[in-house]
Amino acid sequence: MKFIKFILARRGSHIDGMAMRTFLLHLLLAAVGAVSLTFDPALTLAQEDAWPRTVRHEAGELTLPAKPKRILSTSPSVTGILLAMQAPLLASAATTPSPLTDNKGFFTQWAKVADERGVKVLYPNLSFDIEAIIAWEPDLVIGSATGADSIVQYLPELQAQGIPTLVVNYSNRSWQELATQLGVATGREQEAAEAINRFDTHLREVAKTIRSIPEPVSIVGYGISGSYSIGKAQSPQGQVLAALGLTVADLPEALRSQVSRSSDADFISRENLSAAIAGTHVFLLRATDSDIAAFLADPLLANLPAVKKKQVYTLGPTSFRIDYYSGLQMVDAVAHGLGTR
Repeated sequence: MKFIKFILARRGSHIDGMAMRTFLLHLLLAAVGAVSLTFDPALTLAQEDAWPRTVRHEAGELTLPAKPKRILSTSPSVTGILLAMQAPLLASAATTPSPLTDNKGFFTQWAKVADERGVKVLYPNLSFDIEAIIAWEPDLVIGSATGADSIVQYLPELQAQGIPTLVVNYSNRSWQELATQLGVATGREQEAAEAINRFDTHLREVAKTIRSIPEPVSIVGYGISGSYSIGKAQSPQGQVLAALGLTVADLPEALRSQVSRSSDADFISRENLSAAIAGTHVFLLRATDSDIAAFLADPLLANLPAVKKKQVYTLGPTSFRIDYYSGLQMVDAVAHGLGTR
Protein backbone atom coordinates (compact mmCIF):
# COMPACT_ATOMS: atom_id res chain seq x y z
CA MET A 1 0.00 0.00 0.00
CA LYS A 2 2.83 2.43 0.82
CA PHE A 3 4.38 1.70 -2.53
CA ILE A 4 1.08 2.42 -4.37
CA LYS A 5 0.77 5.77 -2.60
CA PHE A 6 4.38 6.55 -3.50
CA ILE A 7 3.78 5.87 -7.19
CA LEU A 8 0.55 7.87 -7.24
CA ALA A 9 2.21 10.76 -5.46
CA ARG A 10 5.02 10.83 -8.02
CA ARG A 11 2.90 10.20 -11.13
CA GLY A 12 -0.54 11.38 -10.19
CA SER A 13 -3.35 9.09 -11.32
CA HIS A 14 -1.31 7.94 -14.32
CA ILE A 15 1.18 5.08 -13.93
CA ASP A 16 3.54 4.61 -16.86
CA GLY A 17 4.90 1.28 -18.08
CA MET A 18 8.10 1.37 -16.07
CA ALA A 19 6.30 2.22 -12.83
CA MET A 20 3.73 -0.50 -13.52
CA ARG A 21 6.47 -3.10 -13.98
CA THR A 22 8.15 -1.95 -10.77
CA PHE A 23 4.80 -2.09 -8.98
CA LEU A 24 4.19 -5.63 -10.18
CA LEU A 25 7.68 -6.67 -9.07
CA HIS A 26 7.11 -5.33 -5.57
CA LEU A 27 3.71 -6.98 -5.48
CA LEU A 28 5.32 -10.30 -6.37
CA LEU A 29 8.01 -9.89 -3.71
CA ALA A 30 5.35 -9.09 -1.13
CA ALA A 31 3.50 -12.26 -2.04
CA VAL A 32 6.67 -14.31 -1.73
CA GLY A 33 7.42 -12.69 1.62
CA ALA A 34 4.03 -13.83 2.93
CA VAL A 35 5.03 -17.46 2.40
CA SER A 36 6.73 -19.32 5.25
CA LEU A 37 10.40 -19.76 4.38
CA THR A 38 12.92 -22.20 5.83
CA PHE A 39 15.97 -20.46 7.27
CA ASP A 40 19.41 -21.68 8.21
CA PRO A 41 22.47 -19.85 9.63
CA ALA A 42 23.90 -19.29 6.16
CA LEU A 43 21.23 -16.76 5.29
CA THR A 44 22.43 -13.23 4.69
CA LEU A 45 21.47 -10.24 6.77
CA ALA A 46 19.49 -8.92 3.82
CA GLN A 47 16.85 -11.56 4.53
CA GLU A 48 16.43 -10.81 8.22
CA ASP A 49 13.16 -8.89 7.79
CA ALA A 50 11.38 -11.70 5.93
CA TRP A 51 8.39 -12.85 7.95
CA PRO A 52 6.72 -15.26 8.46
CA ARG A 53 9.69 -17.60 8.65
CA THR A 54 10.07 -21.26 9.49
CA VAL A 55 13.11 -22.32 11.47
CA ARG A 56 14.46 -25.81 11.94
CA HIS A 57 15.31 -26.80 15.49
CA GLU A 58 15.89 -29.85 17.69
CA ALA A 59 12.17 -30.66 17.86
CA GLY A 60 11.31 -30.18 14.18
CA GLU A 61 10.19 -26.92 12.59
CA LEU A 62 8.62 -23.80 14.03
CA THR A 63 6.86 -21.11 12.03
CA LEU A 64 6.97 -17.62 13.51
CA PRO A 65 4.54 -15.05 12.08
CA ALA A 66 6.57 -12.00 13.10
CA LYS A 67 9.79 -10.95 14.80
CA PRO A 68 9.49 -12.05 18.47
CA LYS A 69 9.09 -9.25 21.01
CA ARG A 70 8.34 -11.25 24.16
CA ILE A 71 10.93 -14.00 24.64
CA LEU A 72 11.28 -16.40 27.57
CA SER A 73 14.26 -18.67 28.25
CA THR A 74 13.79 -21.94 30.10
CA SER A 75 17.53 -22.64 29.85
CA PRO A 76 19.98 -20.60 31.96
CA SER A 77 22.77 -21.92 29.73
CA VAL A 78 21.18 -20.12 26.77
CA THR A 79 20.10 -16.96 28.59
CA GLY A 80 23.56 -15.40 28.45
CA ILE A 81 23.65 -15.75 24.67
CA LEU A 82 20.25 -14.06 24.34
CA LEU A 83 21.46 -11.20 26.55
CA ALA A 84 24.60 -10.78 24.46
CA MET A 85 22.36 -10.49 21.37
CA GLN A 86 20.22 -7.78 22.99
CA ALA A 87 17.18 -10.03 22.57
CA PRO A 88 13.87 -8.84 24.09
CA LEU A 89 14.12 -11.30 26.98
CA LEU A 90 11.44 -10.92 29.64
CA ALA A 91 12.31 -13.76 32.02
CA SER A 92 14.59 -16.75 32.41
CA ALA A 93 14.37 -19.96 34.36
CA ALA A 94 16.76 -19.99 37.32
CA THR A 95 18.85 -22.90 38.53
CA THR A 96 19.39 -23.88 42.15
CA PRO A 97 21.44 -21.14 43.87
CA SER A 98 25.09 -22.08 44.36
CA PRO A 99 28.52 -20.42 44.36
CA LEU A 100 28.14 -20.24 40.55
CA THR A 101 24.95 -18.15 40.73
CA ASP A 102 23.48 -15.14 42.45
CA ASN A 103 20.86 -15.63 45.17
CA LYS A 104 18.12 -16.01 42.54
CA GLY A 105 19.85 -18.79 40.65
CA PHE A 106 21.07 -16.66 37.71
CA PHE A 107 24.61 -17.53 36.62
CA THR A 108 27.05 -14.94 37.92
CA GLN A 109 28.61 -14.23 34.52
CA TRP A 110 25.41 -12.62 33.25
CA ALA A 111 23.27 -12.03 36.34
CA LYS A 112 24.17 -8.33 36.60
CA VAL A 113 23.33 -7.73 32.93
CA ALA A 114 20.00 -9.52 33.39
CA ASP A 115 19.16 -7.38 36.41
CA GLU A 116 20.07 -4.18 34.55
CA ARG A 117 17.68 -5.14 31.75
CA GLY A 118 14.88 -6.11 34.08
CA VAL A 119 14.92 -9.84 33.29
CA LYS A 120 12.83 -11.65 35.87
CA VAL A 121 12.90 -15.20 37.23
CA LEU A 122 10.54 -17.32 35.14
CA TYR A 123 10.57 -20.11 37.71
CA PRO A 124 13.22 -21.22 40.28
CA ASN A 125 15.34 -24.36 40.62
CA LEU A 126 14.68 -25.41 37.01
CA SER A 127 11.23 -26.56 38.15
CA PHE A 128 9.19 -26.32 34.96
CA ASP A 129 6.05 -24.24 35.47
CA ILE A 130 3.63 -24.00 32.54
CA GLU A 131 1.42 -21.52 34.41
CA ALA A 132 4.34 -19.14 34.87
CA ILE A 133 5.09 -19.31 31.15
CA ILE A 134 1.46 -18.69 30.16
CA ALA A 135 1.27 -15.67 32.47
CA TRP A 136 4.04 -13.90 30.54
CA GLU A 137 2.15 -14.25 27.22
CA PRO A 138 5.35 -14.96 25.26
CA ASP A 139 5.59 -14.98 21.49
CA LEU A 140 8.64 -17.28 21.73
CA VAL A 141 9.93 -19.70 24.37
CA ILE A 142 13.50 -20.95 23.97
CA GLY A 143 14.50 -24.16 25.76
CA SER A 144 17.11 -26.89 25.81
CA ALA A 145 17.03 -30.37 24.30
CA THR A 146 19.46 -31.78 26.87
CA GLY A 147 20.61 -31.32 30.42
CA ALA A 148 18.77 -30.62 33.65
CA ASP A 149 16.93 -27.75 31.95
CA SER A 150 15.61 -29.85 29.05
CA ILE A 151 12.00 -29.09 28.11
CA VAL A 152 11.56 -31.89 25.59
CA GLN A 153 9.14 -33.77 27.83
CA TYR A 154 7.06 -30.59 28.27
CA LEU A 155 6.94 -29.68 24.59
CA PRO A 156 3.48 -31.26 23.95
CA GLU A 157 2.12 -29.25 26.87
CA LEU A 158 3.53 -26.01 25.46
CA GLN A 159 2.29 -26.79 21.97
CA ALA A 160 -1.18 -27.59 23.32
CA GLN A 161 -1.26 -24.07 24.73
CA GLY A 162 -0.25 -22.63 21.35
CA ILE A 163 3.06 -21.30 22.73
CA PRO A 164 5.76 -21.06 20.04
CA THR A 165 8.71 -23.04 21.39
CA LEU A 166 12.20 -23.36 19.97
CA VAL A 167 14.42 -26.18 21.26
CA VAL A 168 18.21 -25.89 20.96
CA ASN A 169 21.11 -28.15 21.94
CA TYR A 170 23.91 -26.40 23.77
CA SER A 171 25.76 -29.65 24.51
CA ASN A 172 27.22 -30.07 21.04
CA ARG A 173 27.40 -26.53 19.69
CA SER A 174 29.55 -23.51 20.49
CA TRP A 175 27.89 -20.40 21.84
CA GLN A 176 28.69 -18.71 18.54
CA GLU A 177 26.79 -21.38 16.62
CA LEU A 178 23.85 -21.05 18.99
CA ALA A 179 23.91 -17.27 18.68
CA THR A 180 23.77 -17.58 14.90
CA GLN A 181 20.85 -20.01 15.11
CA LEU A 182 18.99 -17.83 17.61
CA GLY A 183 19.72 -14.75 15.53
CA VAL A 184 17.88 -16.30 12.60
CA ALA A 185 14.98 -17.44 14.77
CA THR A 186 14.53 -14.06 16.44
CA GLY A 187 15.32 -11.79 13.51
CA ARG A 188 18.45 -10.55 15.26
CA GLU A 189 21.09 -11.81 12.86
CA GLN A 190 23.01 -8.55 13.01
CA GLU A 191 23.01 -8.43 16.80
CA ALA A 192 24.26 -12.02 16.98
CA ALA A 193 27.05 -11.24 14.51
CA GLU A 194 28.00 -8.15 16.50
CA ALA A 195 28.24 -10.14 19.75
CA ILE A 196 30.51 -12.69 18.08
CA ASN A 197 32.65 -9.90 16.63
CA ARG A 198 33.01 -8.20 20.03
CA PHE A 199 34.14 -11.47 21.55
CA ASP A 200 36.61 -12.21 18.75
CA THR A 201 38.03 -8.70 18.95
CA HIS A 202 38.71 -9.03 22.67
CA LEU A 203 40.25 -12.46 22.09
CA ARG A 204 42.63 -11.09 19.45
CA GLU A 205 43.65 -8.14 21.61
CA VAL A 206 44.45 -10.36 24.60
CA ALA A 207 46.32 -12.86 22.42
CA LYS A 208 48.71 -10.09 21.38
CA THR A 209 49.67 -9.27 24.94
CA ILE A 210 49.79 -12.49 27.00
CA ARG A 211 52.98 -14.40 27.69
CA SER A 212 53.47 -17.11 25.10
CA ILE A 213 53.99 -20.76 26.07
CA PRO A 214 55.71 -22.97 23.47
CA GLU A 215 54.99 -26.21 25.37
CA PRO A 216 51.56 -27.88 25.42
CA VAL A 217 49.13 -27.11 28.24
CA SER A 218 46.48 -29.27 29.88
CA ILE A 219 42.89 -28.44 30.81
CA VAL A 220 41.99 -30.30 33.98
CA GLY A 221 38.75 -30.79 35.83
CA TYR A 222 39.93 -31.38 39.38
CA GLY A 223 37.52 -32.76 41.94
CA ILE A 224 34.44 -31.24 40.29
CA SER A 225 31.55 -33.11 41.92
CA GLY A 226 34.09 -35.77 42.79
CA SER A 227 35.25 -36.27 39.20
CA TYR A 228 38.57 -35.83 37.38
CA SER A 229 38.97 -35.10 33.70
CA ILE A 230 41.22 -33.88 30.91
CA GLY A 231 39.67 -31.28 28.62
CA LYS A 232 39.89 -31.94 24.90
CA ALA A 233 41.64 -29.63 22.46
CA GLN A 234 38.42 -29.28 20.47
CA SER A 235 36.34 -28.42 23.53
CA PRO A 236 35.00 -24.85 23.80
CA GLN A 237 37.64 -24.11 26.43
CA GLY A 238 40.33 -25.69 24.28
CA GLN A 239 39.33 -23.61 21.29
CA VAL A 240 39.57 -20.41 23.32
CA LEU A 241 43.05 -21.34 24.54
CA ALA A 242 44.08 -22.18 20.97
CA ALA A 243 42.86 -18.77 19.83
CA LEU A 244 45.08 -17.27 22.52
CA GLY A 245 48.07 -19.02 20.96
CA LEU A 246 48.30 -22.01 23.31
CA THR A 247 48.53 -25.68 22.33
CA VAL A 248 46.19 -27.93 24.30
CA ALA A 249 47.33 -31.49 25.01
CA ASP A 250 44.72 -34.23 24.82
CA LEU A 251 44.64 -37.31 27.00
CA PRO A 252 47.60 -39.61 26.15
CA GLU A 253 46.53 -42.50 23.95
CA ALA A 254 47.96 -44.99 26.44
CA LEU A 255 45.20 -44.00 28.88
CA ARG A 256 42.34 -44.16 26.39
CA SER A 257 41.14 -47.46 27.81
CA GLN A 258 40.85 -45.88 31.27
CA VAL A 259 38.24 -43.31 30.21
CA SER A 260 34.96 -43.78 32.03
CA ARG A 261 33.04 -41.08 30.17
CA SER A 262 33.83 -38.73 27.31
CA SER A 263 32.28 -35.45 26.17
CA ASP A 264 34.24 -32.19 25.95
CA ALA A 265 36.56 -33.89 28.42
CA ASP A 266 37.78 -37.41 29.08
CA PHE A 267 36.88 -38.55 32.60
CA ILE A 268 39.35 -40.75 34.43
CA SER A 269 40.12 -41.91 37.95
CA ARG A 270 42.08 -39.76 40.39
CA GLU A 271 44.81 -42.42 40.41
CA ASN A 272 45.35 -41.92 36.67
CA LEU A 273 45.25 -38.14 36.77
CA SER A 274 49.00 -37.57 37.07
CA ALA A 275 49.77 -39.74 34.04
CA ALA A 276 46.95 -38.09 32.11
CA ILE A 277 48.34 -34.56 32.40
CA ALA A 278 50.70 -34.10 29.45
CA GLY A 279 51.02 -30.32 29.59
CA THR A 280 53.78 -28.38 31.29
CA HIS A 281 51.17 -25.84 32.39
CA VAL A 282 47.75 -26.70 33.82
CA PHE A 283 44.52 -24.72 33.55
CA LEU A 284 41.84 -25.79 36.01
CA LEU A 285 38.19 -25.74 35.03
CA ARG A 286 35.71 -23.98 37.33
CA ALA A 287 38.47 -23.28 39.80
CA THR A 288 39.18 -20.73 42.49
CA ASP A 289 42.46 -19.95 44.25
CA SER A 290 41.63 -22.58 46.87
CA ASP A 291 41.26 -25.21 44.12
CA ILE A 292 44.69 -24.30 42.81
CA ALA A 293 46.14 -24.65 46.31
CA ALA A 294 44.52 -28.08 46.68
CA PHE A 295 45.89 -29.19 43.31
CA LEU A 296 49.41 -28.06 44.20
CA ALA A 297 49.20 -29.84 47.57
CA ASP A 298 47.92 -33.15 46.16
CA PRO A 299 50.63 -35.77 46.84
CA LEU A 300 49.59 -37.80 43.80
CA LEU A 301 50.50 -34.85 41.57
CA ALA A 302 53.72 -33.79 43.27
CA ASN A 303 56.01 -34.94 40.43
CA LEU A 304 54.21 -33.04 37.69
CA PRO A 305 56.34 -30.29 36.08
CA ALA A 306 53.36 -27.93 36.40
CA VAL A 307 53.24 -28.56 40.14
CA LYS A 308 56.98 -28.35 40.71
CA LYS A 309 57.15 -25.00 38.89
CA LYS A 310 53.77 -23.83 40.20
CA GLN A 311 52.49 -23.40 36.65
CA VAL A 312 48.85 -24.03 37.56
CA TYR A 313 46.17 -21.46 36.75
CA THR A 314 42.42 -21.10 36.86
CA LEU A 315 40.14 -20.70 33.85
CA GLY A 316 37.72 -18.97 36.20
CA PRO A 317 34.77 -20.24 38.22
CA THR A 318 32.37 -19.68 35.30
CA SER A 319 34.42 -21.67 32.76
CA PHE A 320 32.36 -24.86 33.12
CA ARG A 321 30.25 -23.76 30.13
CA ILE A 322 31.34 -21.11 27.66
CA ASP A 323 28.91 -18.43 26.56
CA TYR A 324 29.62 -14.82 25.59
CA TYR A 325 30.06 -13.62 29.17
CA SER A 326 31.83 -16.63 30.70
CA GLY A 327 34.06 -16.77 27.62
CA LEU A 328 35.20 -13.20 28.18
CA GLN A 329 35.83 -13.98 31.85
CA MET A 330 37.85 -17.06 30.90
CA VAL A 331 40.01 -15.05 28.49
CA ASP A 332 40.71 -12.48 31.20
CA ALA A 333 41.47 -15.23 33.74
CA VAL A 334 44.07 -16.75 31.41
CA ALA A 335 45.63 -13.33 30.80
CA HIS A 336 45.78 -12.68 34.54
CA GLY A 337 47.38 -16.06 35.23
CA LEU A 338 50.01 -15.97 32.51
CA GLY A 339 50.77 -12.27 32.62
CA THR A 340 51.96 -10.15 29.73
CA ARG A 341 54.97 -10.60 27.48
